[in-house]
Amino acid sequence: MLDLIFLVPLFPLIGFAILAVFGKKLGNPLAGWLAGTMVFGSFVVGVLVFASLFQRQPNNRSYTQHWFTWLDVGRLHIGVGALVDPLSMTMVAFITGVSTLIHFYSIGYMEHDRDFSKFFIYLNLFVFSMLMLVLGDNMLITFLGWEGVGVCSYFLIAFWFSRPTAASAGKKAMIYNRIGDGGFLLAIFLVFSRTGSINYHVVFSRLNEISPTDMIAVGLLLFLAAAGKSAQTPLFPWLADAMEGPTPVSALIHAATMVTAGVYLMCRVNPILHAAPDAAHVVAWVGGATAFIGATSACAQQDIKKILAYSTVSQLGFMFMAAGVGAYVAAIFLMLTHAFYKALLFLGAGSVIHAMDDEQDVKKMGGLAKVMPLTAATFFIAWLSIAGVPPFSGFWSKGDVLQNSWALSPGLWALGVISALLTAYYMGREYSLVFLGKARWEKGGEASSKEKSPHPHDPRLIMKLPLVVLAIAAALGGFINLPFHPNFVFLERWLAPVVGASLLNHNFSVADEWLFAIVDAIIAITGVVVAWSLWKSRYDRENLEPGFLQRAWGLDNAIDKVFAGTSDKLAGFFTMSIDTGIIDATVNLIGKFANGSGRLLRKAQTGYVRMYAMFFAAASIALLAYLMTRVAS
Repeated sequence: MLDLIFLVPLFPLIGFAILAVFGKKLGNPLAGWLAGTMVFGSFVVGVLVFASLFQRQPNNRSYTQHWFTWLDVGRLHIGVGALVDPLSMTMVAFITGVSTLIHFYSIGYMEHDRDFSKFFIYLNLFVFSMLMLVLGDNMLITFLGWEGVGVCSYFLIAFWFSRPTAASAGKKAMIYNRIGDGGFLLAIFLVFSRTGSINYHVVFSRLNEISPTDMIAVGLLLFLAAAGKSAQTPLFPWLADAMEGPTPVSALIHAATMVTAGVYLMCRVNPILHAAPDAAHVVAWVGGATAFIGATSACAQQDIKKILAYSTVSQLGFMFMAAGVGAYVAAIFLMLTHAFYKALLFLGAGSVIHAMDDEQDVKKMGGLAKVMPLTAATFFIAWLSIAGVPPFSGFWSKGDVLQNSWALSPGLWALGVISALLTAYYMGREYSLVFLGKARWEKGGEASSKEKSPHPHDPRLIMKLPLVVLAIAAALGGFINLPFHPNFVFLERWLAPVVGASLLNHNFSVADEWLFAIVDAIIAITGVVVAWSLWKSRYDRENLEPGFLQRAWGLDNAIDKVFAGTSDKLAGFFTMSIDTGIIDATVNLIGKFANGSGRLLRKAQTGYVRMYAMFFAAASIALLAYLMTRVAS
């Protein structure tokens, strides 16, 4: 079965090719069904390969399938192939599984869009790129997938490019990601110069050839790449603006692709971070700061999707905290559960937006639980899951991160605890404003007339089924790694061949683990209760929504002023002093010289033959006289 791994990325690539040629002819909904079926095919093959790998002994769970040689120049030997191990197959399973649900949901969500088939072209290409990223057996193949998801994110974020805000958001995402990509390239160059290879297995076996200083540099450069792709401080502003794309795109980017790439990269290069603890600690503390900034920013947003966007920023911060302290299993565990409940949250938000005639302001909603019971119920499960209420999945995964962060620093743990409390609160605020209280969209409420009032209802079946499946996964997903008995830590034992040698070693007793669990539960329940009490029947608490949090601490504006503003001033300076003052002045001077010399020479061009004959005779006499003087001398 392992030999079938090539089919995993091949299916969405075939779907992309067919839709690129015949998409318009297939039309709506056949183009969507074809795209979804191709991704589902990848999921089925991925599960079969996963099962085949699981049947092997733990020390034999690594398999490389070589496809072809791409470059073979001097010392540089680059093949294209797939690395099949527990980490890559875990990523494949949740990427294809969640993407399949998002594809089928999109058939209903995008049914009235004029570019229906084009949307699914981009979706299939997006999934193919992400699969190449996680399956690549060397850094360059990972980088190609890395660039592929970046390009596809631009296509999808700016999908409705006729909107200036959407076009701008797509460009912004592209620019921010290019900053991180520069770090990835420099890391590849440095690794190759020191080890002579960029193949993961070879590089990890030659880490002793990299000096401690270079090891730190490689770790930090790779983290810069991850920070751009996974929206870490200060490179997160693009992710909030990415909400301009269709809601299924938001779900795909935030849950199954793109932003999880940075966390995957940190876990893939765990031997490098283990050998460079200073770089790893930077990862942990930046992750902690990001978790706090994202959580506080989400508390004051009014756009239903931007609340979830800043939530993703915060949750990614938790994952980087885990990776930075050496808790790679905890990082992957949270990534998995986050994929379930964040996809559910975005698809639930999409159902609300769809039902509310594209309204996204939570202050103009309310009371939707009565008319959208399924959406409200699944959204409620997602809220409890991300809040960390036991026994939902987020309780186990986020608790694992917090417990491991204590082992590095109680201060880092405290930062995570505050962020976790805020998570339960801001998601409770969103749920209350959307689904509880008075219906502010009805006639007599905020709506000015019956004609302008929406008529919300639960979506059609093709959109309901993904919500139900994701709700089940969000509720029960945490049981893949229960901490209280060695037989229940399935994920930890599964990932041990890849990350086991680099894992943080801590010696918490069973009593300590129960204490951490109780504290985690109290924190989550406190946030839920506070949010419920404050927002279940109120929507006008502006004092709890300060402007600086609505602007995400002003970081985006600060970056604009420092970089965009400085660039504008430099461009203005060079335009006036260099372009106009030197280049244009030089060109103009040459033109003036040519014009003036032409005016002088024009006087010799009279058009009279007798004058030309006189000049010719005079020149001949002068030349003859010169020759005679030369002969005489």
